[in-house]
Amino acid sequence: MNITVYLGSAAGKDPFYAQEAMKLGKWIGRSGNSLVYGGSRIGLMGILAQAALEEGAVVIGVEPRFFIESVLQHDGISELIETETMAERKARMIELGDAYVAFPGGTGTLEEISEVVSMVRLEHMDAPVFFYNIRGYFDLLRDFFGRMVEEGFLNEETLRKLHFVSSPGEIEEVLKKGGC
Repeated sequence: MNITVYLGSAAGKDPFYAQEAMKLGKWIGRSGNSLVYGGSRIGLMGILAQAALEEGAVVIGVEPRFFIESVLQHDGISELIETETMAERKARMIELGDAYVAFPGGTGTLEEISEVVSMVRLEHMDAPVFFYNIRGYFDLLRDFFGRMVEEGFLNEETLRKLHFVSSPGEIEEVLKKGGC
C-alpha cells in the first residue's frame, strides 16, 4: 500500500515532532508499505523519509522542479518524480496514494489534505484519511469538521472517513478493518 504523508518541510520548534515523524517512517517501512511524500531532505519530510528508508520502505518523492533546482530533494530515496508546479505535485501525490496522512505541518499540509478530504466527500476516491493528531495539533480542525456537520456543510458519512490518530498503531488498526 502506498501511504501518502503530508507534513512540514520545517522541523518545528519541539523535537517531539521529529521523534514522531521518525516513528511514523519506521512503521511504514516495517509494515511493508511504501511512502509517498513531498521529496524533500529537510525538516520533518527528510526525517520521515530517512526513517522509512532505514526500515526498507520504498520511498517515492514528488517534487516540483524549482525545489530540485534549489537542491532540496532527498537524493537517497527510491524514486523522485519531478513536476512543473505545486498543483501537479499535489495531483500526483493523490494519484499515487492508497491512504493519506496529515502530519503536523503548515499551510501546505493543510491545503494538500483539504483537497483529499474534498475528493473523499465528492466520492472521487474511497480512501482512509488520517490526521496524526499528536499533542492535540489537529483538535481545532476536528472541531471545525464537527461544526461543518452541525451546520449542514459536511455529511456524517464523510466525517466517519476522517480518522484522528496519535500513533502508527492506530493507523494500522483502521487499515486492518478495511480502511474507511
